[in-house]
Parts: sequence; C-alpha cells; structure tokens
Amino acid sequence: MPVGQPARVIRALLLGLGLLALPGVPTLAAPAPADSASVARHPRSQALPPDRSMVLPVRRANTVRLRELAAQREFRYVEPDASTDAWDAFWARLWRWLSGLMGSPTGRFTWKYGMYAAVLAALVYAVLKLLQVDITGAFGRAARRGPLAYDTAAENIHEVDFAARIAEAEDAGNFRLALRLGYLEVLKRLTDRGLINWQPDKTNHAYLAELAPGSQAEAFRGATREFEYVWYGELRLNAALYQQARASQRAVASPNALPA
Repeated sequence: MPVGQPARVIRALLLGLGLLALPGVPTLAAPAPADSASVARHPRSQALPPDRSMVLPVRRANTVRLRELAAQREFRYVEPDASTDAWDAFWARLWRWLSGLMGSPTGRFTWKYGMYAAVLAALVYAVLKLLQVDITGAFGRAARRGPLAYDTAAENIHEVDFAARIAEAEDAGNFRLALRLGYLEVLKRLTDRGLINWQPDKTNHAYLAELAPGSQAEAFRGATREFEYVWYGELRLNAALYQQARASQRAVASPNALPA
C-alpha cells in the first residue's frame, strides 16, 4: 500500500461513522418482502365493485331560469330563413346594430339626450309656426321681394285696381308680381261672370273644378300652370315670356271667352 493511503482510508471511515451518528439523518432500510397472500387477494387487474346501496337524487332544471335565458337575444339560436329577402335582411341588420349601440354607455347617452333635443326642436318649431315667424330665411334663400309696397298674401280682388297695379309692376320691371296681379284679375273676371265663387282660402285647382269642362277650363288650366311655375317655382321671367303668359291670362279673362 502506498504511503499515506492508510491515513486517507481511516479518515473516510471516521467521516462515515460521524454522519451515521448525526441526529435526523434517515437510514436506508431494505424493502419488506411482499406478502404473497395479500397480492393474491388484491390483484391489480380487478376493479372495485359499483356501490349500489346509495340512491342518487334526480336533478331537475329550474324552469323559471330557463324562461329568463330563453327571453334573452343572445340565447336565441335560430337559423335565418332562406326565403328572407334583402329588405328584411337590411332591417334585421339595422336592428342588430341599434341593439348593439344601445347596449353601450355611449349609445344610451346619445339616445337619451338626442330624444330630448328632438322634442325641444319640435316644440320650438311649433311655437314659431303659431307665432307665424318665417324661419326659412335663416336656412336658405328668402322669398323674393318686389320693389312695390304690395301685400300679396291678404289681397281682396274686389278692392284692387288691377290696371294701375299691373302698370306699376311692369314699369318697375317686376314681371313676377305683374303676373300675380294678372292672375288675380282673371279670378275676379270669372267671379263677376258667375263662373267661379272666389274665396281667399280656396286653392287654384278648386276654381278649376268649379269651371264647366271645355275650352275655357283648359285655358284656365294653362294659365294656372304658368302662374304657379313663376310665383311658387320662382321661374325667371323676361319681357318675352311675360307677354306670352299675359296673353294666356287675357284669353281666359276676355268676355268673349265663353265655355265651349
């Protein structure tokens, strides 16, 4: 044996004896031999027998909760009908979009105050109409005003000097107002002859219905159409077009123009 090797062997033996003497150090024990009788009684291939002595309770569904879930849109699993047309599909998508929008806080806020704004706007509009305030000029082109101080909204055809008024409008170049006065003169002539019954609240087509069918009724229809194009449609008139329209009015108002 080489020199020093016995000393190393002795130190290793002393170290091993010291570790064994320390408390809490587990020692390895040889496994106990298996009991052959126990292995025979409980083989691994045999399963546990079912327990038939316990009766399990029958669980039933909560009908109230089922109805609540069935009422929710998220749980309606319905296939779309193949016969649904594009119009129905559009409304279905629109309502789904509105439902999703109303489900968000922003959508609820917008809907709530949007309804308040719509109701307020309707009330303001109703009050302005009752007060007869013209609000069209604030949002678009205002009605064209003639240079003559003549109110065409409350005229009485039996109190107007049509010859003088028409001459004033023509001299001022206001052919639109002159045509309006000429049409009122036609209504006065027909009323004086007993062919129509003039009233301030009647419409032009009501007078047309009072005329007997014939050439004069057709002439009045044409004069009415030309007047409405110019007065309500704001059709621009030059001197030549004005003279043509005035000729149509004179043909109706003439005493010789009797019903055919």
